[in-house]
Amino acid sequence: MAPKFISAKDAAVFIKDECVLWIEGSSGGLNEPGALYEAVSKRFEEDGHPKDITLVHSNGIGDSKGLGTDLFAREGLVKCCIGGHYGFANQMVKMINENKLEAYNIPQGVIAQLAREIASGRPGLITHVGLHTFVDPRITGGALNSISKRKLVEVIDVKGKEYLFYPSFSIDVVFVRGTSADEDGNISMEDEVSYLNMLAAAQAGHNCGGIVIAQVKRKVKKGSLDARLVKIPGILVDYVVVEEKQWQSFVGEYNPALCGAAKVVIASTIERELSERKIVARRAAMELIPGVINLGFGMSSEVASVAAEEGLAEDIVLTIEQGAVGGVPASGLIFGCAMNPQAIIDQPNQFDFYDGGGIDVTFLGLAQADQYGNVNVSKFGSRIAGAGGFINITQGAKSIVYCGTFTAGGLKIAIEDGKLKILNEGKIKKFVSQVEHITFSGQFAQTRNTPVLYVTERAVFELTPEGVTLIEIAPGIDLEKDILANMEFIPEIAKDLKEMNPRIFMSEVMGIKDIILNKQKK
Repeated sequence: MAPKFISAKDAAVFIKDECVLWIEGSSGGLNEPGALYEAVSKRFEEDGHPKDITLVHSNGIGDSKGLGTDLFAREGLVKCCIGGHYGFANQMVKMINENKLEAYNIPQGVIAQLAREIASGRPGLITHVGLHTFVDPRITGGALNSISKRKLVEVIDVKGKEYLFYPSFSIDVVFVRGTSADEDGNISMEDEVSYLNMLAAAQAGHNCGGIVIAQVKRKVKKGSLDARLVKIPGILVDYVVVEEKQWQSFVGEYNPALCGAAKVVIASTIERELSERKIVARRAAMELIPGVINLGFGMSSEVASVAAEEGLAEDIVLTIEQGAVGGVPASGLIFGCAMNPQAIIDQPNQFDFYDGGGIDVTFLGLAQADQYGNVNVSKFGSRIAGAGGFINITQGAKSIVYCGTFTAGGLKIAIEDGKLKILNEGKIKKFVSQVEHITFSGQFAQTRNTPVLYVTERAVFELTPEGVTLIEIAPGIDLEKDILANMEFIPEIAKDLKEMNPRIFMSEVMGIKDIILNKQKK
């Protein structure tokens, strides 16, 4: 039976009180069925319904200015939110901190993969992802405030080995997005920058007996779509909303290089100034190997620029969790897509690859680390970002490099005669006695024999069996004054403490290509 084409306002009526609503989308308006979000929000403001819904989303969705999941941040509309990331939803975070709704942070990849478990009728997802982090029920179980008491994850034993079990649940309504819909409801995604969990979520909603509503940019004739471009078959779709003003992202109506429709020449963005960010990226880039690389959000994404500057762009394959393989990942608001991708795959499949060890090296942000090697990027007091794909990535990668400045809040540096000078120290210490939220467990990484580095502009630390160990120091830096005095714990200090490679602090290209490529020959 062909689906009905209706308005977003009419679609909002299908969201009933206390229902479970699964929404797709990613930050910066990527793949976001925004007209449907707005219709639900407006309906609630006008007549007070729906109320007390459970909202589920794997990705962070929004722009930090009121769009995305913040459109659901209306007191009484959402009773419970289960999300992978909250970094672009300031109003939702405010409500979470005020205990106005239950809220949980579950790893992005877990939620993505859980859609397939629900679709298949399986009891849930069994995985190592989340063990010994804040998601582990022996810590917080992913709860983000004091009123969140649901048990969304359990510790189980499988043949003598610990795993986490995330139970399946029923879904009432699913919001997905595509580019075109034919009269039979087949949804193609030719203009979309990623596919996220669109197919898995639609299958899950359909097989739960729920309603699947798709937002698209255009309606086309029956049989006119290339079957190879159809990502959601019409048999899964109940209603279609055509939004002609649908943009590819919040920052642009359409860029063919982001969806694989065209290849473009990417202008060089090489920054010659030796800022603290570039110094960190340069030292981190020395850990590159020819292989599959993952880049996280923030400072770590600048490793790609250094790789290009050093002539390594053709020797590594950059990937991001939303599904892009190859190309140059976008940064900032539209992190989640890539320019000139070689391939775009479904997000659950990307996380399958990550969880199984497919990443050779990952470069991720360093917000806060402690004496046990734990890292926190998910929660700082009232600031809730969420883990996103961080836990999946760090618990699957063969090697991890954390990238961040040594302190935060006003840090200023200079390079004089190849030496680093601290002009103004940051007010916030990032190496603390104990992190508030364990997004990465140093102890768990040790049991898995995962090499871990913590790279800053003035010091490099390694996670060893003895603990967090200082292994390199920048030229011009005083160990006591510039490092130890700005840490809340005393690290182990390597007996052969080295000076960071002087090439890092020169204005010219480092010339490390041969060094990186020779790693493959060892």
